[in-house]
Amino acid sequence: MGAPRHILILTAGNLSRSPRPEKEAATLTRAGYRVTVLHPSERPHYDRLDAELAAAGGYENISLVFDRTPFTRNARRLRRWLAVRTVPLGFEDVAALGAGRELLARARAHPADLTIVHNELALWAGYRLLAEGWRVAADIEDWHSEDLQVSERRHRPLRLLRRVEGAMLRGAAYVSTTSAALASALQQTYGGPRAAILTNSFPLQPDPRTAPTTGSAPAFFWFSQTIGPGRGLEAFLQTWAQLPVPSRVVLLGEPRPGFPDHLRSLLPPDRRPQLEFLGLVPPPALPGVIARHDIGLALEVSSIPNRDLTITNKILQYLNAGLALVATPTAGQREVLQAAPHAGVLLDPNAPDAALGTLTGWLRDPDQLRAVQRAARAAAESTYCWEREAPRLLALVENALTIR
Repeated sequence: MGAPRHILILTAGNLSRSPRPEKEAATLTRAGYRVTVLHPSERPHYDRLDAELAAAGGYENISLVFDRTPFTRNARRLRRWLAVRTVPLGFEDVAALGAGRELLARARAHPADLTIVHNELALWAGYRLLAEGWRVAADIEDWHSEDLQVSERRHRPLRLLRRVEGAMLRGAAYVSTTSAALASALQQTYGGPRAAILTNSFPLQPDPRTAPTTGSAPAFFWFSQTIGPGRGLEAFLQTWAQLPVPSRVVLLGEPRPGFPDHLRSLLPPDRRPQLEFLGLVPPPALPGVIARHDIGLALEVSSIPNRDLTITNKILQYLNAGLALVATPTAGQREVLQAAPHAGVLLDPNAPDAALGTLTGWLRDPDQLRAVQRAARAAAESTYCWEREAPRLLALVENALTIR
């Protein structure tokens, strides 16, 4: 019996902040592959969490740690600042995205039977490795050239990103993405084979609805790394203030300075105490925190193609935790609710009154809310869980390794 085949996974940030490549690494290791994950390091705290994940998953984790002395740190910042500022002048360099050259150099030192790349920085490295004859697969979790408002793209190296995306979609051993909507859009734009669908689902957690309820008012829940503008919170709170039944809104993340006060100012005085904020928690603790609430808020915007087309972690974690869904009608989230029509309601920010009756009914009738929660959990069990996605990943990898 020969040595296990080696899979190298490149990603742009710490594994503890990148659940998709982490699940991939653990799944491939359990299947008998030798797996190495290589990524830039952001902070020492995340490095420690990464090491714990790698030890539990049985794969090798290599953090690309930069010299953190003031001189070298400032030199890196200056190099990136210059690269970003020269994009509008027509000069597009990977330094505008980050330490792509350093990631590529370290990857070359770890030859593998298959290299899987995630996120824009790693996609660029994979693009270069593909040109050098490496066997490369690409996971396009986000459509990076279409991930910001048009007004915010001036300093993004869009031509470079599109060149990388197109090369991957036409030449990689396989390409995976998060939704049928995004797969169709990528193929229409770049040609090549249609990307395989691997949703952002998670391993099934214990069914939280078997735990006793707290007896407090039902809670709407939303989470992200950052609590700030442009995430749909303002519009939702104005709708929530119209509900005639007591409830709470809980937001988890790191607030931008002054933003909690801004959100409270949008509410009538008697509603402000029911708006609560929670600090960030370690990734392993997040599913349990989500499960303590009742209704999950998936407030994505449709004006940005990437946010419109993808299916995010958030909505699938709500299903896993058995929360009823309130989702804005992006193409990706419509895809989920078409597959699980009884798991929640679409809330159109331009016509919020259409959902008020449904939300009021949930809050007034605990049995009705529990029925929606059961449908959400059933959708996770039958469709949107990593146990369903892992065999698809393994089939993609095995097929890629047999390509001559």
